[in-house]
Formats: sequence, C-alpha cells, structure tokens
Amino acid sequence: MKTGIVSGIVAVVVVLALIVGYASVFTVYQTQQALVVRLGDPKRIVTEPGLHFKVPLVDNVIYVDKRILDLENPAQEVIAADQKRLVVDAFARYKITDPLRFYQAVNSVDGANSRLATLLNAALRRVLGEATLTHVVRDERAELMGRVQAQLDREAKAFGINVIDVRIRRADLPEQNSQAVYQRMQTERQREAAEFRAQGSQRAQEIRARADRDVTVLVAEATSQAEQTRGEGDATRNRIFAEAFGKDPDFFTFYRSMQAYEAGMKPGDTRFLLRPDSEFFRYFGGSHGRQGAAAAAPSSAPSSAPARTTGASPAKPAPAGSAGQASPAQASPAPASSAQGSPAPAAPPAAAPAQ
Repeated sequence: MKTGIVSGIVAVVVVLALIVGYASVFTVYQTQQALVVRLGDPKRIVTEPGLHFKVPLVDNVIYVDKRILDLENPAQEVIAADQKRLVVDAFARYKITDPLRFYQAVNSVDGANSRLATLLNAALRRVLGEATLTHVVRDERAELMGRVQAQLDREAKAFGINVIDVRIRRADLPEQNSQAVYQRMQTERQREAAEFRAQGSQRAQEIRARADRDVTVLVAEATSQAEQTRGEGDATRNRIFAEAFGKDPDFFTFYRSMQAYEAGMKPGDTRFLLRPDSEFFRYFGGSHGRQGAAAAAPSSAPSSAPARTTGASPAKPAPAGSAGQASPAQASPAPASSAQGSPAPAAPPAAAPAQ
C-alpha cells in the first residue's frame, strides 16, 4: 500500500513539474517581440526569437508584432493654400520599435492605428494647407509627403512607433467641384472653337470676296476687250462693205431689195397691202427696176441683162445676218453715175408682213 501511495505522489509531482515547466517557458517567433510583465509590472523585453523562460503563474508575456504595419486612412477634405478643396486619400507604414512604451501608450495595434490616424490627418492638414493645388497634384508632391512623414514620425515616437513612410494615394477635387471645373473647361473649349470658326469664316469671306472681285474685273476687262475688238471688226466690215458697194450702187440697191424680198416673203400665209406700182416691187419687172426697164425697152439689144459701169467689178453679197445692220453705203448718198446715166434709186423700205 505504501508503494501505491508513493507512486501516486511521484505521479502528482511529475505532473506538477510538467505543468510548472510548461508554464515557465515561452516561444518568440521571428515576426514577434515579447514584453514580460510580472503582476502588471514590466520586467524585460525579448526581441530575439527562440525559447525563453519566465516565472510560472506570476509572469505574463505580451507579444508585439515586429513587422511593418499598414495604416489605412479614410479619404478626407483638405483646404489648400489657394482655398481649393481637395479630397486626399493617404496611408502610412510604421514599425513598433519600443514594445514597452507601445504597451504603456496604446496597449494594442488597434489603439495605435486609431491614434496614428488622428495624427496623420492633422499632419496632412498642416502640410497641405501651406501648399497650392498645383504643388499637391504635380510639382511638390514628393516633398510634401516627406514633410508629412517627418511630422508624423516625430509625434509617433511617444508611442514607441517609427513611421517609415507616408504616401498620398489620391488628391482630387470634390465631385461637385470636379463637375464645375469640367463645365468651365468645356465652356472654354467651346468658346475657343467658336472663335476659330468665326476667324475661319471671316477669312473665307475675304478670300471669296477677293475672288469675286477678281472675277468681276477679269470679266469686265474681257468684255471691254471683246467689245473693242467687235467694234473694230464692225468698222472694218462696214468699211469693206462701203468700198465694195460703192463701186456699183445699182447692184447694192438690187441686192438690198432681194434681201428685203427674202425677209418679207417667207413661206407661210404672207400678205402685203401695197399698191402694185409701189417702190417695194420695183424689181419685179426686171433687175433694172421700173425706170431702168422703161429706158431699156426701145433698145434693140436682144439681151435684157443690166449694163454695168465699165471697169467696175460686182461687189460680193453681204451675209444674211447683215441685212438689218446699217453700213456707210446706206448712210451716205450713192454715186450719181449708173449704167443708164440716171441717179441710183434709194433702197426700198422693208415692209412688215401682215398675217
């Protein structure tokens, strides 16, 4: 029986020894650092990974992350130096360098994130409030982020935290301001487009007016030159007609009467209300006219062909289109000499046909 009691006691001692042994050791991983607290009083900091010892049932081990932690800050509105509102979305990266101070100040990572978010917002407002929109968006963005990181790191040392980096992910105008800016830009582009169209239209009108003026000048000059050439041609034609018809006035009178007959007696229902002995029908009895036929009747010449002045050559007939145009031969009196020695009769008037 004594042996059983001893065995029980030994077993209890072994169990207690195992429990005490297990409670007196703790493990620190490479991504952790430990703070040993004895009855609420911090005793030591363990930063090296491995197996470490503590007083069982008295010491308490608090593990702190040794990795780089992220702080996500919600987007907030910041007023820049030029009174422009900006929606800034920033984040930070930090590392716990003093576990004791960290435990005493914020106690946990969640508490640290809450305190650091407030400090980050304040630093952003201070730094970006001194810069303009252009500097924040384009010119001095890296320098501004460095200033924010320096201020936040200086304030976070009180928590045993080292701020490694601060980045501004996005810095834009608010939605309503963006719409207003877009509308203003659109209006400006439309104004420039309308101005360019107006300038182009003015230039087109100037070119068109210059072209119309040149066309008018060219047409006027061409018309003037054509009229001058036509006048010279008409003068030359009239001179040639005058010279040709002046050589034989009788033939000229006969030729004009034939043209009048051709124009007045066209095919159709043509009627004349004239006397038979009218001057218009003087050449119906012969090519010499009534007076020439009467003078040539007692003659014993077998031929009835009209006599012409010696040495005078017959003139060429005028074209049909010149029947209605005046010539020097019509305006001036015909020569007094003829084949019969009598003055040349005037050209018969052209009678208008009666329908």
